[in-house]
Amino acid sequence: MSELFDERRYLIPFRSTLLPQIFTDTLVVGAGIAGLTCAIEAAKGGDVIVLAKGELGESATAWAQGGVAAALESGDSPALHADDTTAVGAGLCDAGAVHAVTSEGPEAVRWLFEIGMNVDRGSDGSPSAGREGGHSVSRIYHAGGDATGAEIQRVLLGRARAMGAVRLFDGCFALDLITASDEPGARVLGAITYHTRYGLQMIWARSTVLASGGTGGVYRETTNPPSATADGVALAYRAGAGIADAAFVQFHPTVLYLPGASRALISEAVRGEGAHLTDRAGRRFMTDVHEMGELAPRDIVSRAIVREIAKSGAGGSGAVYLDCRHIGGFASRFPSIAATLERFGIDPSADLIPVHPAAHYMVGGVRTDLDGRTGVPGLYAAGEVSCSGLHGANRLASNSLLEGLVFGRRAATAAVEEGASQPPATPAKVVSDLVTSEHASLDLDDVRSSVRSAMWRNVGIEREGPKLAEMCEMLGFWARYTLDKILDEPEGWEVQNTLLAAHLIARSASWRSESRGAHWRSDAPEASDEYLVHDVLRRGSAEPECVPVDQPVTSGPGAPASA
Repeated sequence: MSELFDERRYLIPFRSTLLPQIFTDTLVVGAGIAGLTCAIEAAKGGDVIVLAKGELGESATAWAQGGVAAALESGDSPALHADDTTAVGAGLCDAGAVHAVTSEGPEAVRWLFEIGMNVDRGSDGSPSAGREGGHSVSRIYHAGGDATGAEIQRVLLGRARAMGAVRLFDGCFALDLITASDEPGARVLGAITYHTRYGLQMIWARSTVLASGGTGGVYRETTNPPSATADGVALAYRAGAGIADAAFVQFHPTVLYLPGASRALISEAVRGEGAHLTDRAGRRFMTDVHEMGELAPRDIVSRAIVREIAKSGAGGSGAVYLDCRHIGGFASRFPSIAATLERFGIDPSADLIPVHPAAHYMVGGVRTDLDGRTGVPGLYAAGEVSCSGLHGANRLASNSLLEGLVFGRRAATAAVEEGASQPPATPAKVVSDLVTSEHASLDLDDVRSSVRSAMWRNVGIEREGPKLAEMCEMLGFWARYTLDKILDEPEGWEVQNTLLAAHLIARSASWRSESRGAHWRSDAPEASDEYLVHDVLRRGSAEPECVPVDQPVTSGPGAPASA
C-alpha cells in the first residue's frame, strides 16, 4: 500500500510561470518559536518571509502552558540536563544534538529574558525555576504561571515585526516545496502557497526552513491547536526528505476530560507543584508504578493512566483524577487553567479534576543534522517538525521550546551561510500535470474523522502488531479515494497531509517490533537492541533506512549532510 502514498509529487496542477512571483533570501514555513527565532536570526543576513497558515500568533507555541528548560540555577549544569534528556530518550538520543541544546540553551533562554519575556520571578527578583517530570532538579521557567508559550510568542512576534528585513504572511498555506526536478537530491527553490486574500503564489528563496510544528491533528484526542495537521512532514516527504522515528508520538498524561467538551491541557507543572493522580476513591496509583510517582516520564504516566482506566473503569467516566485540593494559591499559580476549570464548574481547591491522556508532541519528524539540514539541498527544518536526535524515543518535558530556540538559530545560520553561495532567487519553470481521478469520492470530513479515530484506537498509547497492520490497510483504502483527488482549498489539503502523516506513523510503528520510550507494543513489551536505530522513511523506498544512534549523518538522497 505504500506506493499509494508516493505517487503524488504535488497536491495540485500548476505552471509556475503563470502564477504571481515573490522573492526572498530565506523562506520560513511556520510562525511559532522555531520559525520566529529562525527569522530573527536569518534577517541578519538577508530578506526573510515567514508563513503562518492561520492568524499570526496561532501556533502550538502560543498554546504551550509548560515552561522552557535550561540549566541556569546553581547546582545544575548542562551536563546534568543532558543526562536527564538522555535518560528519558530511552537509548535513541544522539549525543551531539543533546549537547548542542543543553549547552547552548542557557544563553538562548537568557536572550529571551533580555528581549522582554516576562518570566515568573521569585521574591528576590530572579527568575523562578520549577520542576517537571523526568528532571532531576528545578530548571523550568514559566511566564504568567501557565502561559509561557503565549508570552514567548508575543515577544518573538514583536521582535520580528520590528525588523525591516522580515515579512510576515498570515493566512498563507504552503502546499508544496518546489524543486527543479523530481529526481532525488534536486534543490528546493521555495514553495507554492495559497494566500486567503491573493490565491496561489510562487515564493522563490535561496533557502527554505520548515518550522511548521507537529502532527496532533492525526489523532482524535490531542492538546494541539487545529492547525497541527502535519503539513510540514507531508510536504517534506513529497520533496524527498527522510522522515525519522515517526513511531514516537508523545501523549500528554493530563488533559481535562469531560465527555462532549473540548480538551484542555492541564500542565505538567501542576504535578510539579505536588498534584496527585488518583482513582475515584482517592487512591494514588503512580507511587506503585514508578519511583518518581506523578513526575515519572510522560510515557510511563500515560500508560499507567490508560491501564488504571481499563482496570477500574474509573467509575465509567473514562478518566482518572488529578487531586490539587492540597495546593494553596492554585488560581494565582495557574490562572489560565483555573479559568478553564471554572467554565466547567470545577473548583480545584474542592473538586477532583477528571483527566485523560492525549496526543501532544511528535518526537520524530523530518531528519536533520545539527544545523537543521535535511539532505535535500536548500531545505532545513527546526522545531517539532524536525528530528535532530535530541529527544530520542521520548521528549523530556519542556525541552521543546528550548529546541525551537537553539535549532531555530542553528538552522538560520546554516541557511543564510549556504544560501549566500546561491544566486538570487529567480523563477524556474516547474510544471505539475495532474489528471482528474476516475475513482469515486469520499466525504473529506468523514475521512478526517475516521482517520483520527482509527489512529487513536490503533496507533495510540498502547499498540499491537495485528492492529498496526490493519491500520496500514485502512489508511491505504482511504488513500486510494483521497490522495488521488485534486482539491482546491486548505481544508482538503490538510486532510491529504494528515492521511500521509498517519501512514508514516503507522508504518514506522508496525516496523518497530519492540517497546521503547513513547512507543509501546503489547505484543513486544521489551526493548530490543535490534531496534536501537533511527528508522528513516523516504518517498519511493519500500523499507526504512536504519541509522545507528550517534552515527555521523551522511549525505545522500533524503539524508542530511554530515554535521
